[in-house]
Amino acid sequence: MLRQSLSQKMTQKLSPQQIQLMKLLQIPTATLDQRIQEEMETNPALEEGETYEDVFDIQEEAASFDKDGKEEKKEENFELDEYLNDYIEDDPITYKLKGEAFTESEDKAIPIAIKASFHDHLMRQLDMMQFAHNDEVAIASQIVGSIDEDGYIRRELAAIVDDLLFTQNLEVTENQVESMLYEVQKMDPAGIGARDLQECLLLQLNLKVDKAEGQDRKVKVLAKRILTNYFDEFSKKHYNKLKKSLFISESELKDAIDEILKLNPKPASSFTSDGHNSKEVNQYIIPDFIINNREGELELSLNTKNAPDLRISDQYMDILKTFKDTTKGRKSTKQEKEAVLFVKQKIDSAKWFIDAIKQRQETLYNTMYTIMQYQLDFFKTGDERRLKPMILKDIAEITGLDISTISRVANSKFVQTEFGTKRLKNFFSESLQTKDGEEVSTLEVKNILGDIIKEEHKAKPLSDEKLKDMLRNKGYNIARRTVAKYREQLNIPVARLRKAL
Repeated sequence: MLRQSLSQKMTQKLSPQQIQLMKLLQIPTATLDQRIQEEMETNPALEEGETYEDVFDIQEEAASFDKDGKEEKKEENFELDEYLNDYIEDDPITYKLKGEAFTESEDKAIPIAIKASFHDHLMRQLDMMQFAHNDEVAIASQIVGSIDEDGYIRRELAAIVDDLLFTQNLEVTENQVESMLYEVQKMDPAGIGARDLQECLLLQLNLKVDKAEGQDRKVKVLAKRILTNYFDEFSKKHYNKLKKSLFISESELKDAIDEILKLNPKPASSFTSDGHNSKEVNQYIIPDFIINNREGELELSLNTKNAPDLRISDQYMDILKTFKDTTKGRKSTKQEKEAVLFVKQKIDSAKWFIDAIKQRQETLYNTMYTIMQYQLDFFKTGDERRLKPMILKDIAEITGLDISTISRVANSKFVQTEFGTKRLKNFFSESLQTKDGEEVSTLEVKNILGDIIKEEHKAKPLSDEKLKDMLRNKGYNIARRTVAKYREQLNIPVARLRKAL
C-alpha cells in the first residue's frame, strides 16, 4: 500500500558563494588578474579603481506606503528604500589590503615573453620547402599538425590518410604520406617526426655519421649498428650480450653507448622561441608569497601585483541616488522597481566578489604565516634537513581552517625565499621514526636516498634492499617497499636501468 508522508531532515549544502570562494583560493597569483577581468566583464557594477570615498548624505525615512493600504506592497517598498539607504550612505567595500603584510607596486603589469610555438617553427620551414604539387603541401602540413609536443608522430599513417580525406577531401595513399613523412623528418631539430624512440635516435645519428671521419666515424657507425640491430638489448642494458654479439671490447662499447646517450630522445623539448636548440628553457614562476629575512627576523608578504584595487561603479551608485530622488513622495512603478532590483543584484554580486577577494588574501596570508612559523628552522637556514614533518591537519588545527581549505591554498602556490622559489605543497610530508624514536620528515629521508644513489658506483648500482640497509645504518627505520616508493617519487629508475659502463 502506497502512503505519502512529510518528514524533516537537515543537510549541509555549499552555497554558490562558498563554491566561488573555494575556486578563488585555488587560483595562483599568476592567473588571478584573469579571473578578476572575467568578473568585471560579466558584472558592470564592478570596476577597477581607488577606494570609493564619496558619501551621499541622504537621511530620509525609509518608508513608502501604498495608497490602497496593501501590506505586501508596503513591505516591498520599505525593503527597497532600506536597501537604497544602506547602499547610498555606506562606502562601498574595497579589498585594497593595507599594511606591511601586502606588497604594493606601481607597475602592476607583469611582462610576458611572447614565444613562437614549436609548430610555428616547423611551419616556417615547411613554407621554405619546394613541392611539386599542392597535394604534397597539404600532406606535409597534416603531418606537421600531427606531431606531438615531444616531436613524435604517434598516429598511424592510415589515420592521417583518413584525416586528409575527411577534412580536406583529399584522397591519398599511405605510401604518399610516408614519402612526405621522410621529407618532414629532414626538418630541424633532428629526430623530428619519428614514429618511435628507435627511429628518433637513428635520424639524429644518421646526420652525425654523414659528417664524421676517422675514429669518430667508426664509433658512430657502431652506435648506429647497436640501435638498428640490438635496440632491445641496449634499452635493457644487457651490455654483456652486446659485447658477445658484436665481438667488441668494453671500451668500444662504452664509446658507442656514450655516443647514443648524447642524442635527444625528445627533440621538440630543446626548441626555443628563437628557433635554436637549448638544453635549458627558462620557466618564469610568479610567487604567491615573499619571505624576507631582516637580520634574523622573517617578514612575510603577499604578492598582490596581479590583484588590482576594486570598487563599486559610480554609475550604478548614481542610478540608486537618482531613483531615490525621483521617487520621493510617490509610489515607484513596476518598471522602476525591476530596474532597481537589477542594479541591486549587480551591486550585491560586486560587493560579494570584493569581499571574497579580501577573504582569499587573508586566508592565504594566515595559512602561509602558520607554515612559516611551523618550518621556521628551514626558512632561516635553507637546510632541507631542518624541515619538520607536517601534514595538512597540523596547519588546519592551528589556523582553525578546514583541511580542504589548506589543501586548496597549498595547491599550485609558490613562496619566494632567499634560498629560491619553493612549491608550497613540498613543505608537507609524513613523518618517519628513527631508531632513537625521533620523528623526522620523509623529505629528509628522500634527500639522503637521492645522495646515496648519486654517489653509488654506476657499474654496480645499489638494489633497493641494499639502499634499505644503508638507510637503516644511518638510523632510519625503513622498509624495502618504502625505499622503492621514495625512489619512484624521486623519478629514479631501478638499479638495472641505472647501470652504466
